[in-house]
Amino acid sequence: MPQLIPGMARIRVKNLMLRTFIGINDDEVRNKQDVLINLSILYPASDAVAGNQIEQALNYRTITKAIINHVENNRFALLERLTQELLDLVMSYPQVRYAEVEVDKPHALRFAESVSITLSNSREA
Repeated sequence: MPQLIPGMARIRVKNLMLRTFIGINDDEVRNKQDVLINLSILYPASDAVAGNQIEQALNYRTITKAIINHVENNRFALLERLTQELLDLVMSYPQVRYAEVEVDKPHALRFAESVSITLSNSREA
């Protein structure tokens, strides 16, 4: 994860629990399962800090609502695909300089708490 430098802000959305169709087994195709989503987003926040105006900030509520809508209204065969689609969604906001998305699938393995995939992307200013 890139270093936080002056003028940049890091937004973290932690443990967003949603339900979706994820997997390829018969029961996974028929039944929604929990997924746990964590986001880390870096964006330049100097204007937002100076102006104290929501229009100048990256609206994490808007991003989170878009993620909820995407996850709950689609089907995914692979955890990798879901993670990439969410990363693409976050990166569609021009202010985002770096994003990291981790998606956990609780109880995907018998003796493990969860299995997760993490993907990241960045862009220059």
